[in-house]
Amino acid sequence: MAKPRMQKGALSHLATPGEEIAVRVTPNARAETVEATPDGLKVTTTATPEGGRANAAVQKALAHALGLPKSRLTLTAGTTARTKRFRID
Repeated sequence: MAKPRMQKGALSHLATPGEEIAVRVTPNARAETVEATPDGLKVTTTATPEGGRANAAVQKALAHALGLPKSRLTLTAGTTARTKRFRID
């Protein structure tokens, strides 16, 4: 997995404990990115959606963008969907 194209902690204002964050995921992308859009967060990853690899890559990229350790993010919904919800612990 490549390093996400976002400065570490760039979305730290969203890192409120107990908050749930909706994320739209695009697997098999050309690059790893995290973008804040009017509809929410959009994460692209180079990982394939097989065996949970894309979910792990999204968790890592989102944690990097939020300035949190990835262990503080829990996938609560959307394990097999493109729209996922992560809770900040």
